[in-house]
Amino acid sequence: MPAFISWYIVITILGWLTFPLAYHLFPALTDRGYTLSRALGMLIWGYVFWLFASLGIAQNDIGGLLLALLILIGLSVWAIITDRRPSTMDDMVHHPWSMVEWLNENRRLIISTELLFLLAFAAMAWIRANNPEIFTAGGEKWMETAFINAILHSPTFPPHDPWLSGYAISYYYFGYVMTAMLAKLTSTPAPVAHNLMLSLIFALSAVGAYGLLYNLLSAYRRSKGEAEPTRIFPALGALLAPLFLLLVSNLEGFFESLHSKGIGWNFNSATSPFWSWLDLNIINKTPPNLPLKWMPTEFFWWWRASRVIMDYDLTGRWMGDIINEFPFFSYLLGDLHPHVLAMPFNLLAIAVALNIFLGGWRGKIDLFFGQLRISKTGFFIIALVLGGLAFLNTWDILLGAALIVFSYALAQVRESGWGWERIEDILLLGIPAGITAFVMYLPFFIGFDSQAGGILPNFMFVTHGTHLWIMWGTLFVPLFVYLIYLWRSKTSVNWRAGIFTSLGIVVLLILMMFVVGFMALKLKPDEVKSVLDSQGRNIGQFITDSFARRATNIGSLLTLLALLIPAFAFLFNNDRPSEADPSENQAFTISLQPLSFILLLISLGVLLILGPEFLFLRDNFFYRINTVFKFYYQAWILLSIAASFAIAVMLSELRGLSSAIYSTVIVIVIGLGLVYPIFSIPNKTDSFKANNPEQRTLDGSAYLANTMPDDYKAFQFMRGLEPGVVAEAVGGQYSEYARVSTFTGMPTVLGWPGHEGQWRDASLQGTRQVDIESLYSTPDWDATQMIINQYHIHYIYIGNLERTTYRVNEEKFGRYLKLIYQQGTVTIYEVP
Repeated sequence: MPAFISWYIVITILGWLTFPLAYHLFPALTDRGYTLSRALGMLIWGYVFWLFASLGIAQNDIGGLLLALLILIGLSVWAIITDRRPSTMDDMVHHPWSMVEWLNENRRLIISTELLFLLAFAAMAWIRANNPEIFTAGGEKWMETAFINAILHSPTFPPHDPWLSGYAISYYYFGYVMTAMLAKLTSTPAPVAHNLMLSLIFALSAVGAYGLLYNLLSAYRRSKGEAEPTRIFPALGALLAPLFLLLVSNLEGFFESLHSKGIGWNFNSATSPFWSWLDLNIINKTPPNLPLKWMPTEFFWWWRASRVIMDYDLTGRWMGDIINEFPFFSYLLGDLHPHVLAMPFNLLAIAVALNIFLGGWRGKIDLFFGQLRISKTGFFIIALVLGGLAFLNTWDILLGAALIVFSYALAQVRESGWGWERIEDILLLGIPAGITAFVMYLPFFIGFDSQAGGILPNFMFVTHGTHLWIMWGTLFVPLFVYLIYLWRSKTSVNWRAGIFTSLGIVVLLILMMFVVGFMALKLKPDEVKSVLDSQGRNIGQFITDSFARRATNIGSLLTLLALLIPAFAFLFNNDRPSEADPSENQAFTISLQPLSFILLLISLGVLLILGPEFLFLRDNFFYRINTVFKFYYQAWILLSIAASFAIAVMLSELRGLSSAIYSTVIVIVIGLGLVYPIFSIPNKTDSFKANNPEQRTLDGSAYLANTMPDDYKAFQFMRGLEPGVVAEAVGGQYSEYARVSTFTGMPTVLGWPGHEGQWRDASLQGTRQVDIESLYSTPDWDATQMIINQYHIHYIYIGNLERTTYRVNEEKFGRYLKLIYQQGTVTIYEVP
C-alpha cells in the first residue's frame, strides 16, 4: 500500500508539472493535452534522464533524476511565459492567463480524468496484488525483472545486460528505464515495481484513450453546430474508449464458456463437428469437464484467447503458436513487455496526429528540398515521440509515423484537396522527422542489434475467416454498422477511389510477396529448397496449392476488403473546398475533420491486419508469429478508438426503433466481449485469493520464500553487496536458471541463451555455457582462475540448482576464495 500511494503521488505531481507544457503543445485539442500530461511528462523526463546518463552528464541516481525533472519544469515554465505573452493590448487586458481560465471552465473533465486514473490504477494494482507472482513459465516476467534490476544497478547508461556480462542491453529498454526511475525515486524494489508499473501503464492507457475520444467527440459536436443539435456528451461518451481498448476482449472467452457448458459437443463421439470447424486451439479436441458449467474451470484456459489464429502448412501440419494478444490478455497475463509499456505512448502519438489534423502547430520550416508547413516546436515533438516509440517498442514507430504523416497530409487536403502533392507532403515530413528522431536517440540505436532480418513472403498461411471474426468481431461489428450508417446518411463517398485503392493495395501486396519470394530464391536457394521439400512440392505446385488455399479461405480477405473499401471511399470523397463560397468551405472543413481522422484509424488498422496475410518479418522464429502479434496489437489500439467513436456518435444520433435495435446490438457485443475478463480474472487470481488473503502483495518475488527459500534469503543478502559479475548455473529459458542475476541485478556470465540469441548475434555467447560448467566442475584451479579472469567474475554462487546441473567441485573455492555467505543450501564465494 505505501508503494502504491507513493507512485500515485509521484505520477500525479509529474502530470501537473507537465500540464503547462502540454497546454502549450496541444492547442487544437479540446482537453489541451490534460489527459495525456502524465504520459508526456514520463516521456520527456525519461528521455532527458536517459540522455544525460548516456552522455555522462548525470549519473543513474537520485541527483540525475532530479536534474532531468528540473529540465521538465523549466520547459513548463517556458510554456507558461510564452502563453502569457500578449499579442495585442486586448489580450493583455482580457486574457492574462488562459490556462487558469481553461482549468476553471473544464473542472468536470479534470475530475472525471482524475477519478478514472485513480480507479484504473487501483483496480489493476488490486488484481496484481492477488496474482503478483513473477513466474518463469508462460511469460517474460523474469526477463523484465532482470532488466529493471540491471538498470537500477547500472551507474551509467547504457545499462549492463544482466544475462551476458560485459555487454550492454541490446533491446528496446526505454520502458524499463521509466520503471527504474520511479522505483529509484520511491525506493521500490524491482519485483514490486514490476507490478506497479503494469498497473500504471493500464491507468495511463485508460486516461489516454479517454482523452482521445473526448477530443474527437468534442470536435464532432462542434462540427454539428446549432443547425444540427446532438445529444452527444463527450465526458460521458469518452468512457467507451478505455472500455473497448482495455476491457472488451475477443470472442474466445465466449466460446470457452459454450464449450465448458457442453454446447455443441457430442459426448457420444470422439470428435465434435462444430468445435472441429471452429478449430480453436485444443478445445476442439478436449471434452468439457464435468459437471458442466458456464464458467470455464480448466487450468490456464484463458491463455488460449491469445492463440486464436491457427497456421497449418500445405501438408496439414500445425506450425505452432501464432500470438494474437489483445490488451486485456496482456494485463491479465501480467507481463511488462515492450508492447504493453508502449501503449500510453502510442496513444500520445495518436494525439499528436490528431493535433496536427485539427490544425495545431501551424508554421513553416524551410528545408533544402521544400517547405514544411509545421512549427519547429511541433516538429521537435514529433521526432521526440517517434524516437521514443522506437526505443519503447521498435515495431510501434511504423504505426506512429504512419498516423502522423498521413494526418499531416489530410490537414493539407483541407486546404488544397487531393493530389500527387500529398505524397510530397508525406515525404517532406516523414524523412526529416525520421532522421531527427534517429539522431535524438542515437545512443540507443548504436547499441541496438535487431533480430529482424528482412521480409519473407507468406504464400501458404492464410487466416481462416472464423478465426478472424473470433479475434476481431467485437470491434468489427460496430465499425461495419457505422460505415453502413454513413452510407445510408448520404455522406459524400467516392466508391471508385475506395475500390481501386483497396484492390490496388491487395495487388501490390501480392506482387511484393512474389518479388520477395523471387529474391529469396536467388539469394537463399537452400532455404527455399528446404521449405519446398518439407511440403513435398515443386515451386509451381507450391504456388498453385497456396492460392487454392487462399480461394478456399477467402472469407478473411473479403471481410477486410468490406471494411477497407468504404473507409477509403469516404476518405477519398469527391468533395473539396470551393473558392466560390468561403463560408461554405469553412463549414465543410470543420464537419470533415473528426470523420476523416476516424476513417484514417480504420484504414490503417485494417491494413495492419491485412499485411501479415502476404508478408511477414524475418526473425528467429521463421514464421509469422511475431508479425501477427505486433501488427494485431497495434490494430487493436486503432480500431478500438474508432469503434468507440462510432458507438458514441450513433447512440447520440439514432432515434426511435433504430436507436433501440442498435443499443441492443451494442449491449450484446459488449457483453460478449466482457465474458473473457469476467471469467478469467477469478481463474487467474484464484478467486482473489479468497482462501489465502494473507498472500496478497505487490511483491512479485514473495512466492520465492516458499518455492526456493534458501535462494530467496541469499538474494536479500546480495542486495547489499558491491556490484559485480556473478557465476551461476546456465540452462534453458523459461526455467529457474538465471535466478540470481534476475533478482539481484548483477550481471551473470550467461543467463537464458535462447533469449540472448534473440537480442543479438548468438555467436557472441562463445563458449560461455561450457566455460561455466568447467568453472564449477573442474578440479584444476588454474583452469578455474583463467575462467574467472576471462569473465571478470566477482561472485560464485552455489545452490541446489548448481549442484543438480553440474558435478560441483566446491573444495577449490573454499581453498582459494573468500566465503562471504553460507545459509541452508546456498554458499557464496567472493573473488578477491
